[in-house]
Amino acid sequence: MDIQSAREKLTGADAVLEGGDRQAIGELRAAVDAVLMGLDTGRIRVAHPEGDAWVTEAWIKEAILLYFRMAALVKWEVGPFTYLDKVPLKSNYEELKVRVVPPATARFGSFMEPGVILMPSYVNIGAYVGAGTMVDTWATVGSCAQVGANVHLSGGVGLGGVLEPAAASPVIVEDGAFIGSRCIVVEGVRVGSEAVLAANVTLTASTPIIDARGSELKESRGYVPPRTIVVPGTKEKKVAGGTISVACAYIIGERKKSTDLKTSLTQALREFQVSV
Repeated sequence: MDIQSAREKLTGADAVLEGGDRQAIGELRAAVDAVLMGLDTGRIRVAHPEGDAWVTEAWIKEAILLYFRMAALVKWEVGPFTYLDKVPLKSNYEELKVRVVPPATARFGSFMEPGVILMPSYVNIGAYVGAGTMVDTWATVGSCAQVGANVHLSGGVGLGGVLEPAAASPVIVEDGAFIGSRCIVVEGVRVGSEAVLAANVTLTASTPIIDARGSELKESRGYVPPRTIVVPGTKEKKVAGGTISVACAYIIGERKKSTDLKTSLTQALREFQVSV
């Protein structure tokens, strides 16, 4: 079944499931499987860039959710380990030209471009990882997260999964970004191209991102501009009992355009004493 036909079959899925017609349910399952195969082979993706924005394909996320509703639990064994799950694991790494270090795991329905390296890490269904990206030890690429080319996800990084609501934007890390150790990026936050997040930066949809580069502090949420250098911090917040400190992130500088990516990163770490 082609992708367009599969998309059309997904319309009215709840009514099909409730109706109980075996043939209709079988056709719906075939449509869902076609969408999952499209994700697994990289022919489609949950979100894609259009100009300066990203467009989320809600119907693809709905297909993933339908897959979980319709698929049966299957038991399988990998060496001494036993698993019981609905989603099989990817296995065509040689074909994809992706290096996978044991015990890295990627679920069916995720996709990696050539040159990706998976250290012992986890890539969930619907995720997309661009060419030459390093997913370092114990890093997690959550469901539907979109990671660009030549990104470095350092050890213990957590990119959150965003499956519901279907229209919600996934976590997006654009080309060339460097995400420092133990960073957490969740709730559809977008990290711009070639940005640098220092170790332990936590970004949620409500985390204040404070630009400290100018004469006045400017606060925003949900988006890290390209080439900026971000460190963890706190800001004061007044509450009924007094004043407390709450987590935030500070933009303290940016990579210089006069240098290439690798040199620029080294300079960023030296000039701003950013831990990664």
